[in-house]
Amino acid sequence: MSFGENLQRMRKKNQLSQEGLAEMLGVSRQAVSKWELGDGYPEVDKLLLL
Repeated sequence: MSFGENLQRMRKKNQLSQEGLAEMLGVSRQAVSKWELGDGYPEVDKLLLL
């Protein structure tokens, strides 16, 4: 299972929208979408928050 798949699964398990997670991390909804699609990865400081 990829990072993006894990992120999406955990986000949904915690009943968070992409927008909700983005607000918690201080990033855009588009950034979260890219992470889930495997088009990018969060910076280390965001990974620590996750």
